[in-house]
Parts: sequence; structure tokens; C-alpha cells
Amino acid sequence: MSEIAAQLAGAVGAGNLLTGDAISDDYAHDEALSTPGQKPAYVAKPATTEEVSALLKIAAAEGIPVTARGSGSGLSAAARPVEGGLVVSFERMNSVLEIDTGNHVAVVQPGVTLAELDAKTAEHGLTYPVYPGELSASVGGTVGTNAGGMRAIRYGITRGNVSGLQAVLATGEIIRTGGRMSKISSGYDLTQLIIGSEGTLALVTEVIVKLQPRLPHGATVLAPFDDFEQVMAAVPKIAASGLAPQILEYIDNMTMAAMVYNDKLELGVPAEIRDRTQAYLAVALENRVADRLGEDVEALGELLVELGAADAYVLEGGAARKLIEAREKAFWNAKAAGADDVIDVVVPRTAMPQFLAKARELAMATGGGAIGCGHAGDGNVHLAIFCKDPDTRSQLLTDIFGYAYELGGAISGEHGLGRTKTKYYAKLEDPAKLDLLRRVKDSFDPAGILNPGVLFAQTGK
Repeated sequence: MSEIAAQLAGAVGAGNLLTGDAISDDYAHDEALSTPGQKPAYVAKPATTEEVSALLKIAAAEGIPVTARGSGSGLSAAARPVEGGLVVSFERMNSVLEIDTGNHVAVVQPGVTLAELDAKTAEHGLTYPVYPGELSASVGGTVGTNAGGMRAIRYGITRGNVSGLQAVLATGEIIRTGGRMSKISSGYDLTQLIIGSEGTLALVTEVIVKLQPRLPHGATVLAPFDDFEQVMAAVPKIAASGLAPQILEYIDNMTMAAMVYNDKLELGVPAEIRDRTQAYLAVALENRVADRLGEDVEALGELLVELGAADAYVLEGGAARKLIEAREKAFWNAKAAGADDVIDVVVPRTAMPQFLAKARELAMATGGGAIGCGHAGDGNVHLAIFCKDPDTRSQLLTDIFGYAYELGGAISGEHGLGRTKTKYYAKLEDPAKLDLLRRVKDSFDPAGILNPGVLFAQTGK
């Protein structure tokens, strides 16, 4: 065992440090389609915050690049390690430490999956509403990427649902930010700064998440539209209707066809309507009282038809659940279909029609394609990109991302930049803003060891 390996083993125990052939390929990548894997030199599995601190002190002293890893379900290669680097895997830090029903928060370790947290909160009639679609994702990973998901239109994204953190700085110092309070106005908000930083500022070892009541009644309404413009014009009117949808999703006809085929969906849409449909809206409502839900569903159906839908189909129970599950698996369907990349651009929701039209036009001009779905309520567009040639695809993505910026949008709404979007971010973002972000990075991580190459090209010092 090398001297460095011996030090790392001393921090976490020899049985919790992997080197060489003991490191499986799983630790070399996440689910990003366009970035090749890279095995690290070391994988450490700490069990406590103090062990994470010890690991980072060693890494800082030895100049070892460090990558945090949760479930590896990310889509931007933020969890892909660096050659010769250390992966800090949080698979052993996977406990729900407390469900605090008085303050409506849960205190969890970063390796807890969303499925595990959901099961624990359900015992108390509560829920953590951030639902990015992959329940095997770890809470720490969703904090790292500031995950959103389909429920963001009602409940917001991770930033609005985390009130405090415990984190370890690159120096090994342990800090706490925020707390069990619903508001705070005392100095800079370090909680919000660390959320979404993709492991480049600190390693999160404990998360305080906000909980909401778990409402017992829900239904999903599926509305097919013949005209794409009508679909997108309907979105702000539904959002402003007072019906407070839990989910408001746009699904294009090609993506829906793939979902129906792959997941054997029975949605009750007649063939003559399905064949002329350009896109669908899926709208989910929930309520504490069944009768009130029924009234809201009826009002929603009437509104959708007024806004141009061919009809409105109420899906309850198994049918609704299967549709939402199929929508969550859209990435896997795209991957199986041979997509070369998956992106999650965000634009003001009123700009979605022109953005989608332009993205399709740009893709078709290369001989490729761009199909997908998105969180229509918040302007987050998920596109599967089909374009085999790497150079052509790179220019296509530059053009698509550039157009999003022109519309007042951004490269990513919830997947993060990771390693896959760094070059586009550097090319398109305001240089003054990038310089400021680099200075923030340097103040948190003076040795440059935390996830170098993520967000911006930083190779360490």
C-alpha cells in the first residue's frame, strides 16, 4: 500500500478504501451520455463527517483532486472522477437522522435516497416534495445539482426546500449553515451558495430538508393538442387559474409514442385524435378532500378544452401513476433509442414555443434531431439530441444553448453543468460573472482540489 493510500485507509478504515482493480467501473462515471468514464486512484467510503474532514485534509496536503459521489444518477458528469483522484462515496452515510414533525423538517445524511426518505416521511403523513424523477438519486446529489423535477411548479426546486447544511470545506474545516428555521437574514447565505455547486465548494455531510403535508387525493388530466402553439399558450393560463397544479408537463408526440410503446400505456386517447396530435399536456392535481379534487379536475378539463385541447382525459390510480412513471423514464427511452446527448435548457416559459421550434430547426439542419418533453410550468426543456458526429454536435449544442441565452434562459435548469457543459458555459456566459464565480471557488477551495474541471476548467494548483 502506498503512503497516500495508507493515510486514506487510516481515515476511514482499510475495509472502506478501494484502490486499483478493487475499484469497479461504476465509480468511473455517472449517467452522462457524452463523457467517457475515468477510474479514480482511490475510493473512500466515510461513515462520519469527521472522516470526511480527515480525507479532505489529506487530499489538500497531497494535492489530490476530490470528487463526491452519491448514487451516480447525474446526467452531466459531475460525479465522474479525475485521473489519479479520490472519490468520496457517501454510500455508508445513508441514514435519516430525524423526522422533526414540530418544525416540519427532516435531518438526513447525503447518501439517503429519495425513495428511502419518502418511505420515512410517509410514516408521519409528510413528504419531501422535490421529485426529480429518479428516486434512486441521493439527497446529497440533488443538493449538489439543485435538482428540480416535475413538482417544481408547485413546490419549487431544491434551493427552496433545504433550510440548512453541514459541510466540510477543502481545508477539512466543518461548518453548519442555516438551520431548522423557515427564514434567516444574517450574513451571506452559504446554504444557497453550496446548493447547486456540484461538489466544487464543499462536501455536504448533512442536510435539513423541509417537509410538506402528504395530500391523500390526486388525479392526472391528459390533454392532446393539434396545434403546438396552442399547447404552449395554454401553460401560463393554467398556471394562473388558481388550480395550483402539482405537475404541468409538456410531452411532444414522438416522445409520447415512445412512452406508450415502451411502457405499454393505456391512456384512452382514440386513434383519430392521437394521429393528429402534435403535443400533450399532462396536468396533475392533488387535494386534501376528494370532492374538492373532483371539482378542480372538472374545472381543469373545461379550461383545457377552451384553450384548444382536442379533449381532456382524466387518469386516475394506476393509469395516472404509469404515465408519470413513463415520463420519469424518458431519459432511459432516449438512451435506448440511441440519443447522443440529453440536455435540460431552461427559458422563460413564454419563450418555450420559439425555443423548441428553433432547437428542432437547428437539429434538422445538421441531419439530426431534437425531441423531448419538459416542465412546461417553469420553462425547463428536456431534449434528446440525435447527432452522431462529435464536432457537428458540439456546434449544434453551442447554437441551441446560445439561443436559450438570447431568450433570457440558461444552459441547465436542473441537471447542472458538470463536465459536459463547461465549454459552452465558458463561451456563452458573461466573463465578469465567470471571474466572480472563480474568485468564490478560490476562496472556498484555495488548493483547487474539489471537483476540478466541473463548472469551469480548473485543474488544481
